[in-house]
Amino acid sequence: MQKFIIDYKQAQENREKEGIPPLPLNADEVTNVIEILTNTASSKEEKLFVKELLIHRVSPGVDEGAKVKAEFLGKISKGELKCDEFSSLEAIKYLGTMLGGYNVKYLVEGISHANKEIAQESANALKHTLLVYDSFDEVAKLSKNNDLAKEVIQSWANAEWFLNKPALNEMIEMCVLKIDGETNTDDLSPASDAFTRSDIPLHAKAMLKNRIDNYEKRLTDIKSKGIPVAYVGDVVGTGSSRKSACNSIMWHFGNEIPYVPNKKTGGIVIGGVIAPIFFNTCEDSGSLPIIADVKDLKEGDIIKIYPYKGIIEKNGSVVSKFTLTPNTIVDEIRAGGRIPLIIGRGLTNKARKFLGLGESDIFAKPEIPKDTGKGFTLAQKIVGRACGVEGVRPGTYCEPIATTVGSQDTTGAMTRDEVKELASLNFSADFVLQSFCHTAAYPKPADVSLQATLPSFMTTRGGVALRPKDGVIHSWLNRMCLPDTLGTGGDSHTRFPIGVSFPAGSGLVAFAAVTGSMPLNMPESVLVRFKGKLNPGITLRDLVNAIPYYAIKQGLMTVEKKGKKNIFNGRILEIEGLEDIKVEQAFELSDASAERSAAACSILLNKEPIIEYLKSNIELIEKMIENGYENATTLKRRADKMREWIKNPTLLQPDKDAEYAAIIEIDLADVKEPILACPNDPDDVATLTEILSNSKRPHHIDEVFVGSCMTNIGHFRAFGEIVKGAGQSPTRVWIAPPTKMDEKQLSKEGYLSVFGAAGARVEIPGCSLCMGNQARVKDNAVVFSTSTRNFDNRMGKGAQVYLGSAELGAVCALLGRLPSKEEYMQLVPEKLGGKKENIYKYLNFNLMENFSL
Repeated sequence: MQKFIIDYKQAQENREKEGIPPLPLNADEVTNVIEILTNTASSKEEKLFVKELLIHRVSPGVDEGAKVKAEFLGKISKGELKCDEFSSLEAIKYLGTMLGGYNVKYLVEGISHANKEIAQESANALKHTLLVYDSFDEVAKLSKNNDLAKEVIQSWANAEWFLNKPALNEMIEMCVLKIDGETNTDDLSPASDAFTRSDIPLHAKAMLKNRIDNYEKRLTDIKSKGIPVAYVGDVVGTGSSRKSACNSIMWHFGNEIPYVPNKKTGGIVIGGVIAPIFFNTCEDSGSLPIIADVKDLKEGDIIKIYPYKGIIEKNGSVVSKFTLTPNTIVDEIRAGGRIPLIIGRGLTNKARKFLGLGESDIFAKPEIPKDTGKGFTLAQKIVGRACGVEGVRPGTYCEPIATTVGSQDTTGAMTRDEVKELASLNFSADFVLQSFCHTAAYPKPADVSLQATLPSFMTTRGGVALRPKDGVIHSWLNRMCLPDTLGTGGDSHTRFPIGVSFPAGSGLVAFAAVTGSMPLNMPESVLVRFKGKLNPGITLRDLVNAIPYYAIKQGLMTVEKKGKKNIFNGRILEIEGLEDIKVEQAFELSDASAERSAAACSILLNKEPIIEYLKSNIELIEKMIENGYENATTLKRRADKMREWIKNPTLLQPDKDAEYAAIIEIDLADVKEPILACPNDPDDVATLTEILSNSKRPHHIDEVFVGSCMTNIGHFRAFGEIVKGAGQSPTRVWIAPPTKMDEKQLSKEGYLSVFGAAGARVEIPGCSLCMGNQARVKDNAVVFSTSTRNFDNRMGKGAQVYLGSAELGAVCALLGRLPSKEEYMQLVPEKLGGKKENIYKYLNFNLMENFSL
């Protein structure tokens, strides 16, 4: 017993040296605490010390430690166990702080306790417990004969849980932390520190370390003023869907959550532009995101924010105006976040329905946009189907069914913790997939532990777990999608090639997995319509970069961050005119909508490529079941639904009179040479000729990376054919197949030996250099990459990264520099001529002889 206290105090001291609190207690530590509390040999001082730990240092919900804590306090509350440090009344009181899950049954039992004081305390605790799930029915049944149960139901119906929380203040005084230019989520939550993300206080220490000089001093200085701090930037939150980025801001500038260790809520983020996923993650977390002009806000300014008036004052003068959006956000902040509001509002309305009352008028009603009478876009119809209606107008708040949900490893630990906080032991979403693609190649001890424990957490709740070295989540998750359905995932590149996905932070991913639905303020759509045929040598990756290229030409987008203009930001990118491309190719286009900061992407395809894709995927799923992948029931259910769709393959179509925020038409005949994203901004696009004519841009190439979710097997074959027989590349070449199936087939076809002859380093299937938390390019290297984004320091310290096609990457690997347009146009058709049918042939597992995993 003494050893536990000594060890805990030592760990506490070690963490305090880093300026962070100790970790929450795990199940074994909670057991040690209980042994000390119930052992007569323990001193009073020891018991008081561990009592405080039990009250304040155990994570709530269905955490393993919470189970041990709830059982202990539950036994005391029922008189089955005596403990001098906890009366039965106290036990109920602290059971009531655990949010839901393992504590609920003891509170429900408590309202029938013979001791009226304990019964009343149990009822009071239940009134403010939202995560009751099926226990609602038990309380409702009891309410027929139990006045306290009736009181609980009435309290839920009256939304006392909400009204007893403080409303958003009329005026909020803040001190400004101003980060000029763009802050991406890698600045706030560095990929190199991904293994610490579930340890919020520790991970927050890395915030801005790669973004600004003397980052620790700036954060310390701004907090030392004793005034709450607002995070301010020109563009905030672009990049990945990392709730860890929001967690870090809240840890530094937010508010403690009583009885929830090592997590905070609240805080304010102000941005001229706020990326949609980051905006939503702020909402979910209880932080207030404000989109406002920030040019007159400087570091250290003391400002007054009037949220209801929509103004920001400095020195008594208005320096910026804004409109809070959505109109329900005031309720979200009061409830502690969008997710608690949805759950609590649902509980209130469920109670009111039970009591025969109408819907509550306490909560702000989402604004209903005017029906224009026009048709619906494809995305609006897909969301409509998920909501049980024909279509959903932009600006409408809805909660569509989330049919497919993805979780990857560097956010998976946070999703796990969020699922625990939601007190869930089962997933309601039809299909939930967990991958290990971001950490498989170079795992740290924390990654190895996660790889060992997270699969069972997911599969016992009905999810499906991939294995380390299986490959990139998107390459797998896309194969599990159903046409014209909706989903989400804890990675910003969860952009389905069929259907539509609205990627989200780990909290919303957990909510979608647990409830089977997700909140959505329906965005507007931007239509990109291609016409004509591709010119020789032009690739789909060139079309990816053509989208921002033409948007910039039309004045719909700017590269400059101050006063940034981006027609795609927060909207759905819808693509037409390429209906016969393969589904694997379609993902190359939808995937890149993340770099446009689009909320989602839909692609209009014909049914033939989708049927071909689903037949292949059914075979894959069957092999997964044969190989012992779990959850087998979930896998079989998804394969059966694919078969059902193939029997009647009908697809939604956009209406001819559908309305768009903008329409960008691109004639493929006008795309006559490769288009690249230039260092270090995926929006800064230029043609090969324009780059070579600009002396300020680097023209030599030190390293070439072919990999990431943007790639499929065709890219690797094309790369191999171009470099074949040329000997060692003058550049450092990295190859990372997206899945183990791609790797196996490339090996079978002899391409791995071709890569080896070129001196390439072949990585295991996964994210590799794209993620930035595994291997890295050399400092200050000039890199050509097929990956998704090229933010500063992501692939390597000081690296300058071009983004483009595997075909162009191969030419760069041959020459050690960017080729001229003429060199490229001569070499690529020459190398690939007559071979395209075999090169750009995709993995149809059902047609492969003796296919196995």
